[in-house]
Amino acid sequence: MWLKTQNDLDSNLNGISILEVSGESCANCLTLMPILDKLVKNMEDVNLFHIEADNDTMPLIEKFEVMAVPTILVLYNQEVKARCKGFQPEEILELWLDAKVNEIKKELENNK
Repeated sequence: MWLKTQNDLDSNLNGISILEVSGESCANCLTLMPILDKLVKNMEDVNLFHIEADNDTMPLIEKFEVMAVPTILVLYNQEVKARCKGFQPEEILELWLDAKVNEIKKELENNK
Protein backbone atom coordinates (compact mmCIF):
# COMPACT_ATOMS: atom_id res chain seq x y z
CA MET A 1 0.00 0.00 0.00
CA TRP A 2 1.25 3.46 -0.90
CA LEU A 3 1.23 6.18 1.75
CA LYS A 4 1.11 9.87 0.84
CA THR A 5 0.02 11.84 3.91
CA GLN A 6 0.36 11.94 7.69
CA ASN A 7 -3.26 10.77 7.83
CA ASP A 8 -2.25 7.69 5.79
CA LEU A 9 0.50 7.00 8.34
CA ASP A 10 -1.83 7.45 11.29
CA SER A 11 -4.45 5.15 9.75
CA ASN A 12 -2.09 2.36 8.72
CA LEU A 13 1.19 2.26 10.62
CA ASN A 14 0.10 0.35 13.69
CA GLY A 15 2.06 -2.55 15.06
CA ILE A 16 5.11 -3.79 13.17
CA SER A 17 5.48 -2.30 9.69
CA ILE A 18 8.08 -2.31 6.97
CA LEU A 19 8.19 1.01 5.13
CA GLU A 20 10.04 1.19 1.83
CA VAL A 21 10.88 4.67 0.58
CA SER A 22 11.55 4.79 -3.15
CA GLY A 23 12.00 7.21 -5.99
CA GLU A 24 10.20 7.22 -9.34
CA SER A 25 13.32 6.87 -11.46
CA CYS A 26 15.24 4.63 -9.04
CA ALA A 27 16.05 1.31 -10.71
CA ASN A 28 17.15 -0.27 -7.42
CA CYS A 29 13.85 0.76 -5.85
CA LEU A 30 11.86 -0.95 -8.59
CA THR A 31 13.96 -4.09 -8.21
CA LEU A 32 13.53 -4.07 -4.44
CA MET A 33 9.73 -3.80 -4.33
CA PRO A 34 8.86 -7.36 -5.44
CA ILE A 35 11.57 -8.76 -3.16
CA LEU A 36 10.11 -6.94 -0.15
CA ASP A 37 6.58 -8.01 -1.12
CA LYS A 38 7.70 -11.64 -1.15
CA LEU A 39 9.61 -11.46 2.13
CA VAL A 40 6.96 -9.60 4.10
CA LYS A 41 4.16 -11.91 2.91
CA ASN A 42 5.96 -14.69 4.80
CA MET A 43 6.05 -12.70 8.05
CA GLU A 44 3.30 -12.98 10.63
CA ASP A 45 1.73 -9.73 11.90
CA VAL A 46 3.92 -7.49 9.71
CA ASN A 47 2.62 -5.08 7.06
CA LEU A 48 4.44 -3.54 4.11
CA PHE A 49 3.97 0.05 2.99
CA HIS A 50 5.63 2.24 0.37
CA ILE A 51 6.28 5.97 0.08
CA GLU A 52 7.43 7.48 -3.18
CA ALA A 53 9.75 10.38 -2.51
CA ASP A 54 8.37 13.45 -4.26
CA ASN A 55 7.25 16.98 -3.40
CA ASP A 56 3.91 15.75 -2.06
CA THR A 57 5.46 13.26 0.35
CA MET A 58 8.36 15.47 1.51
CA PRO A 59 6.85 15.93 5.02
CA LEU A 60 6.88 12.15 5.48
CA ILE A 61 10.40 11.84 4.10
CA GLU A 62 11.58 14.51 6.54
CA LYS A 63 9.71 12.92 9.46
CA PHE A 64 11.62 9.67 8.96
CA GLU A 65 14.89 11.47 8.11
CA VAL A 66 15.31 9.65 4.79
CA MET A 67 18.33 10.95 2.89
CA ALA A 68 18.54 8.43 0.03
CA VAL A 69 16.42 5.93 -1.85
CA PRO A 70 15.82 3.14 -1.49
CA THR A 71 15.54 3.18 2.28
CA ILE A 72 13.80 0.47 4.27
CA LEU A 73 12.49 1.27 7.72
CA VAL A 74 11.32 -1.24 10.30
CA LEU A 75 8.73 0.52 12.43
CA TYR A 76 6.68 -0.15 15.50
CA ASN A 77 3.73 2.25 15.73
CA GLN A 78 5.58 4.81 13.55
CA GLU A 79 8.74 4.64 15.67
CA VAL A 80 11.81 3.72 13.62
CA LYS A 81 13.42 0.63 15.12
CA ALA A 82 15.84 -0.11 12.25
CA ARG A 83 16.96 1.42 8.96
CA CYS A 84 18.62 0.00 5.85
CA LYS A 85 19.84 2.32 3.09
CA GLY A 86 20.45 1.22 -0.47
CA PHE A 87 19.77 -1.98 -2.35
CA GLN A 88 20.55 -5.25 -0.60
CA PRO A 89 20.46 -8.77 -2.09
CA GLU A 90 17.39 -10.80 -1.17
CA GLU A 91 19.30 -13.21 1.09
CA ILE A 92 20.87 -10.40 3.12
CA LEU A 93 17.61 -8.46 3.30
CA GLU A 94 15.72 -11.54 4.49
CA LEU A 95 18.21 -12.14 7.33
CA TRP A 96 18.18 -8.46 8.31
CA LEU A 97 14.37 -8.16 8.27
CA ASP A 98 13.89 -11.38 10.23
CA ALA A 99 16.39 -10.26 12.86
CA LYS A 100 14.87 -6.79 13.28
CA VAL A 101 11.26 -7.99 13.37
CA ASN A 102 12.16 -10.70 15.89
CA GLU A 103 13.92 -8.10 18.07
CA ILE A 104 10.71 -6.06 18.20
CA LYS A 105 8.59 -9.13 18.95
CA LYS A 106 10.92 -10.16 21.80
CA GLU A 107 10.86 -6.65 23.19
CA LEU A 108 7.05 -6.67 23.14
CA GLU A 109 6.90 -10.04 24.87
CA ASN A 110 9.33 -8.88 27.57
CA ASN A 111 7.16 -5.81 28.21
CA LYS A 112 3.99 -7.85 28.84
